[in-house]
Amino acid sequence: MKTAIVIGSTGLIGTELVKQLESNPHYEKIILLNRKPSGIKQAKVEERIINFDAPDLNGVSGEDLFCAIGTTIRKAGSKAAQHKIDCEYPSTLAALLKPQGAKQLLLVSSIGADENASNFYLRTKGELEKNIQGLGFESTIIVRPSILLGKRKEFRLGEKIAIVLMQLLSPLMLGSFKKYRGVQAAKVAAKMIASANSGSKGLQIIESDNIN
Repeated sequence: MKTAIVIGSTGLIGTELVKQLESNPHYEKIILLNRKPSGIKQAKVEERIINFDAPDLNGVSGEDLFCAIGTTIRKAGSKAAQHKIDCEYPSTLAALLKPQGAKQLLLVSSIGADENASNFYLRTKGELEKNIQGLGFESTIIVRPSILLGKRKEFRLGEKIAIVLMQLLSPLMLGSFKKYRGVQAAKVAAKMIASANSGSKGLQIIESDNIN
């Protein structure tokens, strides 16, 4: 059995990842890397509180690294702060964990991620994807979900409005527009875990319609 490392375990997808990894027979341990205690108490879970600006990862080792960390400008306080959380932290942690035994990296990105995008968020996600691909993991799996559906711990008005509109418009999104349909966070987590145990090697990018 394997050990999974999860970055971003308190978010919408991260919460689902921990729940599903706990019940998955392929994993005997789940290591959470968090900045503050999450309150997650499960049999397989081991939580490490670290300083993301100067991470001490001594003794942290696992075959599968799941990265679902992310924030908003409003919560982060500035574009610079969001870039640090969405791009710099995961890039640094992944680079440090690879020589400590991580063989697979499973990353939550975003539909439309592009390092040359004019949109700051999509550009940041595109930069993260480029950084991660350059690390040379045996297997790099990037999922690009559209609007995430599920119950968040925090309230995001703009996202709630977008979700309502998405649910109304989804039946009309056919063909090439199908990938813009909203996707349940639980399905994203399930797709990541299934991909981690598929035996695939190299780079795999999974667009939102293939998650559904």
